[in-house]
Amino acid sequence: MNTIICILLMILVTNCIRILPVTLIRKRITNPFLCSFLYYVPYVTLSVMTFPAILTATSNVYVGCLALLLGALAAWRGWGLFPVAILCCVVVYCCEYFLV
Repeated sequence: MNTIICILLMILVTNCIRILPVTLIRKRITNPFLCSFLYYVPYVTLSVMTFPAILTATSNVYVGCLALLLGALAAWRGWGLFPVAILCCVVVYCCEYFLV
């Protein structure tokens, strides 16, 4: 019975989060702070979900940190998503193979 209550509560909360903004906010949002906040929410959410996975996906946290650092540096230098992902995979593979 507790499982059914938890599932119904989850459905209620999820739908409220999605439905309330659509029903309560009818006009265009003009506040610059709120617009910028809503613009960056998907990026922050993706970062929060991916960052721990990057560090814990390898057998050694330091290897994940090195791949993260080199990937961030490559992305900052203008590399695309696919080359950065390949670079990080190669770094992890080489470090795991040669250092462990």
